[in-house]
Amino acid sequence: MSAKTKIVVLHMKELIYTGIFALLGILFIILLVMMFLPGEKEETNVPAEEVTADVSSLYIPGIYTTELILGAQSIDVEVIVDKNTITSIRMVNLNDAVTTMYPLLEPTFDTICEQVYENQSLDQVTYTSESKYTSLVLLEAIQNSLNKAAVKETPAPTSTP
Repeated sequence: MSAKTKIVVLHMKELIYTGIFALLGILFIILLVMMFLPGEKEETNVPAEEVTADVSSLYIPGIYTTELILGAQSIDVEVIVDKNTITSIRMVNLNDAVTTMYPLLEPTFDTICEQVYENQSLDQVTYTSESKYTSLVLLEAIQNSLNKAAVKETPAPTSTP
């Protein structure tokens, strides 16, 4: 019986690279499985007292912005609200180019803000005929921000026989 001896030469560097790539491949497969398999959805139970308290409020407290594009420039109209009041309205990212191109923007905005703070509503805001279009654009931006802040009532569940 003759045995032929075979000699296999393995380089340590190649073994390490192969092991690292195999480990990364296994981790990648595990990550894909975890990402795409449906998992358990967490449900939050809110006590009925908190739900009724939120329904009585007008807004979800926070800072809400609406982008207003004027020509090639854009500014943000930022509205800060509490549960029932409009706390602050301001223009963010307002630069000199915008104020130069639209000189009625700041005085009109200040007039509108004073009226909104006083009435806590956009319903009774008045403006002059000189600043009609500027006022309408600003009022629309403020209204969009308030719409984002508004508490959305969920319809009551209906029972089906």
